[in-house]
Amino acid sequence: MSIIEIIVLALIQGLTEFLPISSSAHLILPSQILGWQDQGLAFDVAVHVGSLAAVLIYFRKEVADILGAWFKSFGKQGVTEDSRLGWWIIVATIPGLVIGFLAKDLVEDFARSAWVIAATTIIFGLLLWYADATAKQTKTIYQLNWRSALIIGFAQVVAALLPGTSRSGITMTAGMMLGLNKQSAARFSFLMSIPIIAAAGGYYTLKLATGDEVIDWGAIVTGTILSFISAYACIHFFLKVIERMGMLPFVIYRLLLGLFLVVFLMV
Repeated sequence: MSIIEIIVLALIQGLTEFLPISSSAHLILPSQILGWQDQGLAFDVAVHVGSLAAVLIYFRKEVADILGAWFKSFGKQGVTEDSRLGWWIIVATIPGLVIGFLAKDLVEDFARSAWVIAATTIIFGLLLWYADATAKQTKTIYQLNWRSALIIGFAQVVAALLPGTSRSGITMTAGMMLGLNKQSAARFSFLMSIPIIAAAGGYYTLKLATGDEVIDWGAIVTGTILSFISAYACIHFFLKVIERMGMLPFVIYRLLLGLFLVVFLMV
């Protein structure tokens, strides 16, 4: 890859991984419009590692509190709000790990269609708007229960099966529909992304280690750093934007992007 391709693709991954606008919809644009070739498995792993590092560092206090409380809950301390939240993250992660792994070939063979991505970008953008405009949004992240966590987990499965849905977008939509306020829906979405990204990164790292792909270490290092920086900034500013403006800016963006893809594919 050229340095321009490395920079653009790493920034796209970092900026869109946690925004409710679909990273897959954006990652097809360079190949469809500019004719760029696939960036390869090693680069995919690198930019996901950068995104994972960003969310871990940004939520380092919450992650430390949840992990500490979760382990202590097996002892004398018992169950606390943080340990219970740790269990809900596990519950929400299981459907995505199981179904996502079993259906990965279906996704790779069928659902990477640009038409599928255009349609899901629009449809799930409208669902995000509906949740933002109509849901009660009165609960905090600590008012989740196992049923709500499981529903959000199955919503994450939809994103795994249908590129263009946006993992963060549909989990935030589900969270708000279940009564979570915007900040809590976003934070739970970010926290539950940690085990999913880690699992996906581990799987593809193993696949890379057992394959014969030639690794461009310059591209790997550059992609990881740029993905980390852009993802960290994205999380920070996203939480501020939804507090002031809600999800509407991202809904409008999704609709415009989806329409652009439809027009581009029809021309």
